[in-house]
Amino acid sequence: MAAIQSFRATRPGDPEPGDLIEIFRPAYQHWALYLGDGYIINVTPVDEGPPATFASAKSVFSRKARVRMQLLKDVVGNDTYRINNKYDGTYAPLPVEEIIRRAESLIDQEVSYDLLGNNCEHFVTLLRYGEGVSDQANRAVSAIGFVTAAAGAFSLLGLLRSRSRESQY
Repeated sequence: MAAIQSFRATRPGDPEPGDLIEIFRPAYQHWALYLGDGYIINVTPVDEGPPATFASAKSVFSRKARVRMQLLKDVVGNDTYRINNKYDGTYAPLPVEEIIRRAESLIDQEVSYDLLGNNCEHFVTLLRYGEGVSDQANRAVSAIGFVTAAAGAFSLLGLLRSRSRESQY
């Protein structure tokens, strides 16, 4: 008897419910979670309308966000995206039914937002894995730490040089 093959109703590479979607914006990546039937869930600035894309400068400084269910194609617009379940090797994804249930319970809710500690990537990874993580935020924190350390070193060097010149006179 021949083995029965199962075929996916979607094309290979199409997102499946519960997949993380990474949307490439000009200066950063926006993250969403695929719900199915072309819809995603994501966080958007509270004071922007449904097609909000976190592209405005005010969204970076926003402390509140709204959870929205939107069409993937509308959120992506002219940008590109990919399915990126990059943390699956580190964190076990929750069952898809639980991911979707948790996501749908948050639609239209206002949530806190912090670019470095609670951003769109934290939001969707919390839904998929039960753990909010963000490489994008970790890279930004590392860069800020490096810049701060470098600025401190240059300030110290400047202070030492000025004291050295003062003692010569």
